[in-house]
Amino acid sequence: MVSKTDDIPASVPDCNPADLQRDGAGDGTQEGSGTSKSRAEDSCGCGHSADTAMLNGDGAHTEEGESKQDGNSEADGGEDSNEQEVIVIQDTGFTVKIQAPGTEPFDLQVSPQEMVQEIHQVLMDREDTCHRTCFSLQLDGNVLDNFAELKSIEGLQEGSLLKVVEEPYTVREARIHVRHIRDLLKSLDPSDAYNGVDCNSLSFLSIFTDGDLGDSGKRKKKGTELEQIDCTPPEHILPGSKERPLVPLQPQNKDWKPTQCLKVLTMSGWNPPPGNRKMHGDLMYLYIVTAEERHVSVTASTRGFYLNQSTTYTFNPKPANPSFLSHSLVELLSQISPAFKKNFTSLQKKRVQRHPFERIATPFQVYSWTAPQVDHAMDCVRAEDAYTSRLGYEEHIPGQTRDWNEELQTTRELPRKNLPERLLRERAIFKVHSDFAAAATRGAMAVIDGNVMAINPGEETRMQMFIWNNIFFSLGFDVRDHYRELGGDAAAHAAPTNDLNGVRAYGAVDVEGLYTLGTVVVDYRGYRVTAQSIIPGILEREQEQSVIYGSIDFGKTVVSHCKYLELLDKTSRPLKVQQHKVLNEKDESVELCSSVECKGIIGNDGRHYILDLLRTFPPDLNFLPVDGEELSAESQRQGFPRQHRHRLACLRQELIEAFVEHRYLLFMKMAALQLMQQKANKDSNKTDMPAITEAPEAAADPAQTAAAEASTVSTGPADSGTAAAPQEATEGEEKPSQPTTNGPVDPAGSQNGECKSPLEGKELEESIPGLAQAKELAETLVSEDGSGIDPKSREVVLNACKAVGSISNTSFDIRFNPDIFSPGVRFPEDTLEDVQKQKQLLKDAAAFLVTCQIPSLVKDCLDHSTLPMDGATLTEALHQRGINVRYLGTVLEFVNKTQAKAQLEHFYRIGIIELITRCAKHIFRTYLQGVELSALSAAVSHFLNCFLSSFPDAVAHLPPDELVSRRKSRKRRNRVPGSGDNTAWASLTPSELWKNIAAEAQSYYHFKIQCESVDQVVEKYGLQKTTLLREISVKTGIQILLKEYNFDSRHKPAFTEEDILNIFPVVKHVNPKASDAFHFFQSGQAKVQQGFLKEGCELINEALNLFNNVYGAMHVEICACLRLLARLNYIMGDHAEALSNQQKAVLMSERVLGIEHPNTIQEYMHLALYCFANGQLSTALKLLYRARYLMLLVCGEDHPEMALIDSNIGLVLHGVMEYDLSLRFLENALTINTKYHGARSLKVALSHHLVARVYESKAEFRSALQHEKEGYTIYKNQMGEAHEKTKESSEYLKYLTQQAVALQRTMNEIYKNGSNASIMPLKFTAPSMASILEQLNVINGIIFIPLSQKDLENLKAEVQRRQQLQEAGRSEELADDSPLELEDKIPVD
Repeated sequence: MVSKTDDIPASVPDCNPADLQRDGAGDGTQEGSGTSKSRAEDSCGCGHSADTAMLNGDGAHTEEGESKQDGNSEADGGEDSNEQEVIVIQDTGFTVKIQAPGTEPFDLQVSPQEMVQEIHQVLMDREDTCHRTCFSLQLDGNVLDNFAELKSIEGLQEGSLLKVVEEPYTVREARIHVRHIRDLLKSLDPSDAYNGVDCNSLSFLSIFTDGDLGDSGKRKKKGTELEQIDCTPPEHILPGSKERPLVPLQPQNKDWKPTQCLKVLTMSGWNPPPGNRKMHGDLMYLYIVTAEERHVSVTASTRGFYLNQSTTYTFNPKPANPSFLSHSLVELLSQISPAFKKNFTSLQKKRVQRHPFERIATPFQVYSWTAPQVDHAMDCVRAEDAYTSRLGYEEHIPGQTRDWNEELQTTRELPRKNLPERLLRERAIFKVHSDFAAAATRGAMAVIDGNVMAINPGEETRMQMFIWNNIFFSLGFDVRDHYRELGGDAAAHAAPTNDLNGVRAYGAVDVEGLYTLGTVVVDYRGYRVTAQSIIPGILEREQEQSVIYGSIDFGKTVVSHCKYLELLDKTSRPLKVQQHKVLNEKDESVELCSSVECKGIIGNDGRHYILDLLRTFPPDLNFLPVDGEELSAESQRQGFPRQHRHRLACLRQELIEAFVEHRYLLFMKMAALQLMQQKANKDSNKTDMPAITEAPEAAADPAQTAAAEASTVSTGPADSGTAAAPQEATEGEEKPSQPTTNGPVDPAGSQNGECKSPLEGKELEESIPGLAQAKELAETLVSEDGSGIDPKSREVVLNACKAVGSISNTSFDIRFNPDIFSPGVRFPEDTLEDVQKQKQLLKDAAAFLVTCQIPSLVKDCLDHSTLPMDGATLTEALHQRGINVRYLGTVLEFVNKTQAKAQLEHFYRIGIIELITRCAKHIFRTYLQGVELSALSAAVSHFLNCFLSSFPDAVAHLPPDELVSRRKSRKRRNRVPGSGDNTAWASLTPSELWKNIAAEAQSYYHFKIQCESVDQVVEKYGLQKTTLLREISVKTGIQILLKEYNFDSRHKPAFTEEDILNIFPVVKHVNPKASDAFHFFQSGQAKVQQGFLKEGCELINEALNLFNNVYGAMHVEICACLRLLARLNYIMGDHAEALSNQQKAVLMSERVLGIEHPNTIQEYMHLALYCFANGQLSTALKLLYRARYLMLLVCGEDHPEMALIDSNIGLVLHGVMEYDLSLRFLENALTINTKYHGARSLKVALSHHLVARVYESKAEFRSALQHEKEGYTIYKNQMGEAHEKTKESSEYLKYLTQQAVALQRTMNEIYKNGSNASIMPLKFTAPSMASILEQLNVINGIIFIPLSQKDLENLKAEVQRRQQLQEAGRSEELADDSPLELEDKIPVD
């Protein structure tokens, strides 16, 4: 998130460039994870190969350079470092000349890796050749093969001339041509982005930067002429303003009112050509109305396009006179319509000027929750697409639907030995996934809209299943009483997302030979649809015959299969799944390596598929009450276990990882302490003593004793396990470490959940001499397989293993049995002890979530290392720590009880909004299922009125026609799921809805909201209605009209049915990752943090190339990469480059995450800083105002991040001498900082200083002195007298005092002598830009340190020393790899 360095001012003596990167550090890494629930609706026809091509069309050709695997490949997970592959991905590019008919030859930079087809794409995008689609490229008269790589073409070299030769049309080519011309005509029209089709999305940056940034574009004059800048922001952006208008969210782009080239371009009713005309070469007929109102009919023939003599009612295919035969439709239209010629040319100029990132398709569809009123224009291609519904008849596959399963699995089978192979494989996987997500989304919508025939049409609607475009669709209802034991429909609703998480986890482990289904979960109009690719042959046979592993009846009949066990065993370590035995109904024991529901099926293609992965991760006992089982005391104290809707509540993978990591630290410390003890015993010749008995006397500080006690656990009696060693406070609290000596242990572990200072662990390391060596020793023990170690040490490991619940006695290895507590699963007698241990482990994990993860989240929010701004970022913060959203109520309760509650107010408020909108979403889901299509907009607007409008008796408007046709519609039996004739939805009232929301909050989140109406909620928790509206719309897929809504009117409802424009699907799918690129990115970040900026920059550039190679040009992770690059460019002094990279980051964030996503807001702030540094002051201000507006809309003014925005705005305004405005913003920042950081924080001192400087510029020295004194006091108390910050402040105080005295003297002089006083000239200083920029850098956490070469050397040495220390404590990563048994050498994530 945003950098937090200014609490460590620049002058801390041994401060190092690592701090510069506070921001980059945690920055891009997790970002990709959950931020964008990216959604896809329609795969872009051209494929993503075009993206890179478009880029090189703009001269920004992506060169991959060579992949340098950095020598000490720390991030490479050791995966292939043994091969030390250094493979040149790309030879350097070269230039060819292109000669197209009627244009001058031009140069094009290409690379040997490209296909000929990519040159085609470039030509179809260039302004002067964009109207050609049907041509071949020829070299010396030989036609080049479209799919050949350039390096494989003989004679093609630097300077070769390629000729563009027009080819004859076919029906397919003619269609492609018409479609392309239509795309060119619509290229500036945003309606596709509003409608959420073809992976288009909105971007508004160019409106605020007036075109391109940097030196190009309209900005030849730099911002030196300050007088002309108008700095006053609109009223609603000023601090303290209460209005939150919606309309500025999408400022009007003047380019979007496109100049009309044609009135109509559509297929003629005379299609298809009759036989005799076909033999004359007619392919199809078009009907066109030009801007001059001339109606013409055009023939597309094999030779090109010409006018014919047909009219609307008579068919006459003879060429008109003159017929103007042209190879391109554009040339023909330019001849018959002067307006077309003029407007088309200007349109293409504008199109080419736009930044490529504004036009490239995104990999997954992003939907906008607001849209202006857009005119619905006639469009033949759109109409044709809708009816032939392009079933995924993608243009490039002749005449067939795509076999999704085959494509998804073949891409997985591609070779992955070296980097180029892995890049190809990952690119293919990513491309197929995004296409599949798009097709699945379209299919799911078609299913719910009733446009697809069911494969079991005889059954009732909720039981129906569908197949469309080779994808299988099922609805999220409990149809065959499958889930009756587990919670019925609630379980059937939760199962698909659990299954998707399972697919994601197995996909990430990526074991060769084990296949999962393509899975997409779509929520649309209140229904949940699961879309899956189809296993070959599964439809022809009964399920009972096909399943050769797992169980189809939840554990009654269970079968196993050796091949599956072998494959799943490879996943068991990374996924922490334990191999275990279960009993089937015949009481035979069966070996499994997954949960019983997980089924293995061998398809007709011979591949081993696993499906139904809904219990990949172990159950969450906090939400799974089991008779006769007690949770740990801490869980019980917080009111767990709680009843949940269904019994499928699982722990998240992130939690399992965190829990195992925490146990590992515990394990290492125990082993180390015991070894030291042995050593101490040896030294005093007491070798006959048992393992540790007199540790307590030897231990000086209490933490140590506790630790020693904890490690006696395995020898001493069970109850000594209650002392959970407090030095485990690595996360800030005590962790439950209950020993599993023999069978169950008294679970009253002393976990008192107090936040201990996170330093404790570190102090302990220093206070025990030799702990580091002991740890190293312990590691060597763990890394061997237990043989060849002397028995004493083996005993140490055994004790530590038992204490942390490892499944092995010779090494640390924690795994979970996912079948524990599954209803109907029974275990053999001889494994009961094991099962008992597993139950204990699950209880510990559940307690760990409550006692460690939740407090650590809250602690991170307190020290501002986690800064959620809206529901999505809050959810992400929870998920990163493995906390499920069902704990939201618990988290809010915890915040409520924290002493520092006032400093968490922003977090609490966002939590409440999230909780309320999620409850509303649950209610909305069932509400929508009872609405028929014709009443949809009325129903949605009625719901929003009940939810948000202060109008007390919202009345629904029933569509009038519905009442008339009541009788007819009864007869149609096979209707859309749930389209009953019911108008029950119309009877919902606001008070009833809010009662339901409160009840839902209580039953689902166990949280009390005492409020009967929206106004009470807003009043009590300080929410704003626009934020509630945004959250509910984004969560449910509603799109509303962009206008100002009057929520607070008590006389009329806020929404009418005209305000609801659309309802979109909400899509969940797997996001395939670019692993190599990600490793480079991480190594780059690590290098930057060690202060090696140049090396870091190279690695991150490399990562950027690899990301582009895999994802195409648009992706969240590329966005993170660009942001970090821009920051590095800036720190290294290359401001122009920083500006260009950050501009791309902003555009990409707008396109991929959304125009008001918290990420986008931060990108805007970074861009403003770089603009200011480049002297573009007015642009910097516009960008900051935009960021502030979005921030107000998304979460309101009361948020710690707002202080940063306001300090930035205040500083820039100070720089342009708008002192009064500047003070409004800076004083607001001071207030917010004081509230969230405490009055004594260094942030507040800095805020005081900034305010003082503005007062000084205004010559109000008394106020200035007052503020600077405050700042001085804070510095003195926090840093001491001698610190340079304190000295600086006291110098400034002296200076202010002198100025004040001088001013007073002058005033007195004037009073005394009247107008003839001799006035001493006063120094009023307008601040210099440099000083403003310096302060901007400080508040944004960028610190430049002037260092001599010698200082640099010392600094690097110091950084490395610290790194090694950290490594010693954190080498668990390595050791986690080392005890791998030989047979499963798979890289562990």
